[in-house]
Formats: sequence, structure tokens, C-alpha cells
Amino acid sequence: MSETISALDGARFDGLARIEEAGPQGMITLRGDLSSKPVKAAVTAAIGAKVPGQREVVQGKTGTALWMSPDELLLLCPYDQVAATLDKVIAALGNAHALAVDVSDARALFSVSGPAAREVLAKLCPVDLSPAAFAPGAIRRTRMAQVAAAIWLEGEDSFRVICFRSVADYAFNVLKAAAQPGSAVGVY
Repeated sequence: MSETISALDGARFDGLARIEEAGPQGMITLRGDLSSKPVKAAVTAAIGAKVPGQREVVQGKTGTALWMSPDELLLLCPYDQVAATLDKVIAALGNAHALAVDVSDARALFSVSGPAAREVLAKLCPVDLSPAAFAPGAIRRTRMAQVAAAIWLEGEDSFRVICFRSVADYAFNVLKAAAQPGSAVGVY
């Protein structure tokens, strides 16, 4: 079996905010009717959480559920537990019309943290990131500069960013550029 390698081998930058590639993260895309009993049961069985509402993130006992669209969730779990978690999802779905796929190696995950984290992301994403509009537990799928990304707020000054692994280097570099010392705008 081959060794797990993260997209950018733990790349890190400290500027207005700390930018860190988070390393390998288990990710399962779950598509189906989010209000159906089998999908709800699959989320509970997999990570011990309820199905999140629109543009919400829900932390469970063993993972996190991210709302991605009206018929799609992204389930996060430890990387080494993806196969077992996926088995739980599939068992709970039974014969329901749904799709569950391991996408762990197709994505990259970043952390953007610090007092200027909102400002750094606001330079790159067309999203209202003010504290009144974007509170902990909120998620948005958006553009980050020229790439598709999902961003959510874990704590007051701690964001997570997911993008395709194929653009991880670009994503890290634009985040790094937006976090350059001396580039503060002072909006938030």
C-alpha cells in the first residue's frame, strides 16, 4: 500500500493570518434527498450528527457534516477511518436512491486563522464575511480568486477552506498573497 501524501506537505505561512495546509482529511460526498430517513440515518451512523441545514456545518461525535447543496453533503472524518465510515453510510442508505463516494484524495484542506482571517478571505471571495453575516457554523461554496472553494468558520478567527487538490498550490499562494504583512485593509 502506498503512503499517504498531503497536497502540499503541510505548507504554512504566517502573515496577517496563519495559512496552513491541514494534511490528509477523510472526505465523503453524500448525495441524495437530505430530508429522507435513509440519508439522515447515514449521517447519524457515519459521524453521529444530524443533517445540517442550508449553508450550515454540524459537528458530530466522530466527524463533521457540511451542507454543500440542496442534495449534497460533505462528511469529514479521520483520514484513516474513511473506508469504515463509508461502509456505515452505505449500510444505512440501504436501497435508497443516493450516492456516497470517498473524495479524500481529490481535495485539499487549508486553515486560515488569526484576527485578520476574515479580511484575508474577503480579499479573495465574493462573500459577506462580516461577523453579523458569517458566524461560526456557517459555510459557503464560492470562488476563491480563480478557483472553486468551500469556506466555513470553525471559531471566531478560524476558517477552513476546501478546494480541489489539483489547484492546492495556487490556492495556497493566493491565500499567502492576501495575508502578506502590510496589506491590511481594515474592513473587519
